[in-house]
Amino acid sequence: MSLADTARLAGNAIRTLGLAAALSFAPAAMAATAAAPAPAVSASAAPAAAPAAEAAKAAPADGAYVPMKPTAGKGMPVDGGVTFQDQYSPTGKQALAMHDYILLPIIVAITFLVLVLLLVAMAKFNRRANPVASKTSHNTLIEVIWTLVPVLILVVIAVPSIRLLAQQYKPAPKGALTVKVTGYQWYWGYTYPDNGGFEVISNMLPDEEALKRGEPPQLGADARMVVPVGEPIRLQTTGSDVIHSFSVPSLWFKLDAVPGRINEKVLIVNEPGVYYGQCSELCGARHGYMPIVVEALPRPKFEAWVKAQGGTVGGAPAAAPAAAPAVTPAAATAPAAPAADASAAPAA
Repeated sequence: MSLADTARLAGNAIRTLGLAAALSFAPAAMAATAAAPAPAVSASAAPAAAPAAEAAKAAPADGAYVPMKPTAGKGMPVDGGVTFQDQYSPTGKQALAMHDYILLPIIVAITFLVLVLLLVAMAKFNRRANPVASKTSHNTLIEVIWTLVPVLILVVIAVPSIRLLAQQYKPAPKGALTVKVTGYQWYWGYTYPDNGGFEVISNMLPDEEALKRGEPPQLGADARMVVPVGEPIRLQTTGSDVIHSFSVPSLWFKLDAVPGRINEKVLIVNEPGVYYGQCSELCGARHGYMPIVVEALPRPKFEAWVKAQGGTVGGAPAAAPAAAPAVTPAAATAPAAPAADASAAPAA
């Protein structure tokens, strides 16, 4: 055999050994190749999943409380206003109707009548037109008229006035939500005894912060008195130091807050919204810096606000409903534990 033939046979043997080695290691390499992409995919997906998780954490849960934005001209003073604010309570609507359709026409009519009588007297009974003064001292018809007509006018005013007063001080129905308002020098505190007894402290916002939040300057507050809309609220007022006065003009509500005394009145807000007021009793140096902000929300949103404040709804802790579902599925799917483990679980 020649040297060339020997070299060719050696090369074929080497190639055969290499092919056999490749075939023997191919299954392990293929398995390693198949397993390797999995960590790479999960690692690349982690950065993409992180922002989504953060967004889900930052987004408010369904039904969570979000402060309501005020509506321009609703529940607040307006530029150039010459009459009462628009009313958003049953008492306020009745009182405003009485003012517009009873008191104002009577005032205008009496004013016009007195003006006409004055003009007639000036024209007819001056010295030039009537040089000889009348000697008349009594006129029965005139005296009867000017006595009976004012009496009738007072009766027309008194009947709806008494009805309005009686409605304003009608006791709250059984089961009405109670809110206790305390006047401090110089801020307000709102306590919810039916929802765990927590208190919300309300101070006036600086003008810059109020404008940033879209609220009127010197009327915006850092915390609001939140109530459910359309429900009778048993509002109780008291003072911690001096006499204050809780007043919200657009709800036709005003009640003094007197130290050592509880005053009570029913408040009903017809529409969801934000309503502004101020302390209406001179109470010290910063009397003009005690704004009142009432936010009326539907009942589900009100309960969400109560939970956000750490209060209770329906006598149950606010956190209890969220904790129960997390334990129930695990307990239902877990295998039965031995008696020893069951007795040890409470201790743990």
